[in-house]
Amino acid sequence: MLTPVLTTYKNAYTGLSRSTWLLSIVMLINRSGTMVVPFLTLYLIRMGYSVSMAGIVLAFFGFGAFCGAYVGGRLTDKIGFYPVQLITLIGGGVMFFVLAQMKTYWLICLFTYVLAFINEAFRPANSTAIAFYSKPENRTRSYALNRLAINIGWAVGSSVGGILAGINYELLFYVDGVTNILAAILIWIFLKPINFKQGTEKHDQAMKPLSAYNDKTYLVFILLTIFFAGCFFQLFTNLSPFFYQELHFSEPLIGFLLAINGVIIAIFEMVLIYKLEGRRKSLSYISFGITLVGISFLVLNIPGMGSLLAFSTITLLTFGEIFSMPFMNSFWISRTRPGNRGQYAALYTMAWSAAQTLGPLGGSQLAGHFGFKWLWFSAGAICIMVAIFMKRLKESGLP
Repeated sequence: MLTPVLTTYKNAYTGLSRSTWLLSIVMLINRSGTMVVPFLTLYLIRMGYSVSMAGIVLAFFGFGAFCGAYVGGRLTDKIGFYPVQLITLIGGGVMFFVLAQMKTYWLICLFTYVLAFINEAFRPANSTAIAFYSKPENRTRSYALNRLAINIGWAVGSSVGGILAGINYELLFYVDGVTNILAAILIWIFLKPINFKQGTEKHDQAMKPLSAYNDKTYLVFILLTIFFAGCFFQLFTNLSPFFYQELHFSEPLIGFLLAINGVIIAIFEMVLIYKLEGRRKSLSYISFGITLVGISFLVLNIPGMGSLLAFSTITLLTFGEIFSMPFMNSFWISRTRPGNRGQYAALYTMAWSAAQTLGPLGGSQLAGHFGFKWLWFSAGAICIMVAIFMKRLKESGLP
């Protein structure tokens, strides 16, 4: 019984390029320092700011990420993914150090915007690099491996971040900055610059639009992604204060619960993707996963929630993430050609960045004025509606 399981795990990780593995290792190191974002709301509350004011800071973060994604996509198509990754990782690392020194509210808002702008310009370049170094038949797994690195890093960062936050919140900024710079050094040493030429892939592109902005199906998908991602980002922003203020969980326990998300993904995602890839259209899996996420938000309204039920909710949400997000990457990359991947990657990143603005801002205002109960009900209902529209997008015969 054990041998087939081990064989399945082995097969799930074979066939991926050396560069794909290197990019994932870089991402693992970078994301192991992801401590500022999940604890930013608590950091601001500890400084004396309200949940609503913290939501505005997170909105600045999201708006900066939105703008940075657009610029990063344009630069990726123009100068290539290699220099964009180096510049943004180093610049983001420096900005973490700077933001740690900001104590005035509007300076925090300003430098949060700048930090997010630089950090998020990295993502279209990184997504394009993964596509370049992968093959069509293992592209979903290549993105899943990258997500695996992100989520293991998230688990490490959340756990260690919870401990460091109990000592001194400023430590979170310094660790995050150092890991950014270490990731840049690894790319510089091990991933050599390439002469990226458009049109190197030999597959039919006749049905692919020249511009992402003229691809109507993709634009509908992007709109639905914004609504879903706006709800999903509650996991990283308003869930922590809910656990802290409403359920009275300690910071180490909150860090542990957030880390569970990354641990589950590390154990199950690659194997599930290996088993599911190519069996159904991507949007079928996406719709199912978003439904699970919606249900998990509704579960948060169950009276008398303790740590065990909170653990179960995070688990359900995580499996929803596993079924949806890797295939969302597969969907957008399937509509591209080498010369316009920066555009598609930018739009996809911008969707998540817009959600990073609207989701935490709207969620914090809703929770601040009407209570967390209405936040979780709204997030759950929106996710289920998005899942229905994704299903209809699939049934309309679109890829």
